[in-house]
Amino acid sequence: MRRSELTSIVTAIRSRLEALLAPPTVPLRRFVVDGDAIGWLDDARASRLEAFSDTLVVEHDHIRFVDALDSHGARSDAMERVARTLSSEGLLSAWRDERYAVARAFGVTPSFDLERSAARYFGIRTYAAHVNGVVPGPNGGWLWFGRRSPSKAIDPGMLDNLVGGGIPARMSAAETVIKEAWEEAGIPTDVAAAAILVAEIRICRSHPLGLERETVFAHDLALAPEFTPEAIDGEVVEFRRVNAADGAALIANREGHDVVTADASLVVVDWLLRSAALPMNVEDRAALRRLCSAALDF
Repeated sequence: MRRSELTSIVTAIRSRLEALLAPPTVPLRRFVVDGDAIGWLDDARASRLEAFSDTLVVEHDHIRFVDALDSHGARSDAMERVARTLSSEGLLSAWRDERYAVARAFGVTPSFDLERSAARYFGIRTYAAHVNGVVPGPNGGWLWFGRRSPSKAIDPGMLDNLVGGGIPARMSAAETVIKEAWEEAGIPTDVAAAAILVAEIRICRSHPLGLERETVFAHDLALAPEFTPEAIDGEVVEFRRVNAADGAALIANREGHDVVTADASLVVVDWLLRSAALPMNVEDRAALRRLCSAALDF
């Protein structure tokens, strides 16, 4: 591609992601646990929680647990009942039967565990591990993408990083990389263990399911030219290897069959910024860096 075409693609990436990742503009109420704001809900979702008076106290500017729920186990069990009710009403994504640890920071003792499908409803901070599958070469080399199964609860049928997944309670980012690398792409443990943590990307945006507040631990993994990914668990239905310019063009897409998820797009943006594979003006480069580091609190 000509330099002018590449520059136009970068500007298109910026335009798409600035619209897609715009921070919330509606008033939000804090979900406060042990003095920390661990979640944020809009007024409609907060009002729905008033019915769960045995579990939650809904005030005009915040939500908290009732005083009797003062332990991890009691809170987790109570929130399981709340989440199941909300799920039965169609207010959550498909039930995952997997819990996230809810805490003020990654790796610290959690205040409670929450069903994964309820994370955005409550606006809790979640964590994920993603991997750029990179085949080294000139001009940045080549990058692998995977297409999500059309049956996925979130972003069905969209393109994604070669490997990516939410970090469940009691798992580390490294453990998640190894687990997801095998399940999604058939990458052996010894190969996946060589993935290098390169960035922490922060996302905070309004979503039809609530509020997405996620930290993505982005990794690079060098793969041999002869490596061919293989879906083990059926969550990926197609793989595609592209050069840096074509990868950039993919994450610039706003519509059609080849649209990349928002979080995967940011992971690729970070790779493009670090690899210097594409020409960027100062303004676009600064804007893309800002998009990778959203403020997660208000």
